[in-house]
Amino acid sequence: MQALLSISKKIDALNELIGQAVGWALLVAVLICSGNALVRYGFNNSSNGWLEIQWYLFAAVFLLGAPYTLRRNEHVRIDVITGRFSQRTQVWIDLFGFLLFLLPVTALILYLGVPYAWHSIQNQEMSSNAGGLIVWPAKLLIPVGFLLLLLQGFSEIIKRIGFLRGLLEASAFEKQVVTPEDEIAAIKEANQIQ
Repeated sequence: MQALLSISKKIDALNELIGQAVGWALLVAVLICSGNALVRYGFNNSSNGWLEIQWYLFAAVFLLGAPYTLRRNEHVRIDVITGRFSQRTQVWIDLFGFLLFLLPVTALILYLGVPYAWHSIQNQEMSSNAGGLIVWPAKLLIPVGFLLLLLQGFSEIIKRIGFLRGLLEASAFEKQVVTPEDEIAAIKEANQIQ
C-alpha cells in the first residue's frame, strides 16, 4: 500500500504542477480576448485565428484544470447530502462515485478521444474558417486531459483506501480551505522572497 501511496503523491504533484501552469493559459486567453476586442471594435479588423486560439486556451484550462480541481477536492459534489454523514461514510461515497462514475466515464472518453485526436494529427486537420488554425492541438487536449483525470481518479481512490485502512489522514484529500487573509499572507511572503 505504501508503494501505491507513493504513486498517488507523484500523480498529485504532476496535476498540481500542470494545474498551476494552466492558470497562466487563462491569463493569456483573457489578454488575447481583450486585445482582439479592442482591435475589432477600434480598428474594424480581426482574424478567426485569434478567436480560435482563445477557445484552444479555454479548452486547455478546462481539460487540464479538471484533474487539478479533483486533486484539490474542489469538484462538484453533493455536500448538502453527504455532509450529514460521518467522515468514513463520506469516504465510502467518494469511492463509490469514483469507481462507478468517474473511472468508467473518463476511460470511455479516453478510449474514444485517442482515435479522434490521432485522426486529426494524421490529417494535419485545419480549421474550416478563413484564417483559422490547425485543429489537432485542441483535439489532442481531450485524451491528454482525460488521461490526467483518470490518473487523478486513481490517486483519489488510493488516498481514500489509505484513509480507510488507517494509513493516511483525511487532510490528504480534504478540501483545502484558504481564507483571503491566508492568500494575502502568501503573496506577501512570496514578494519578500524575491
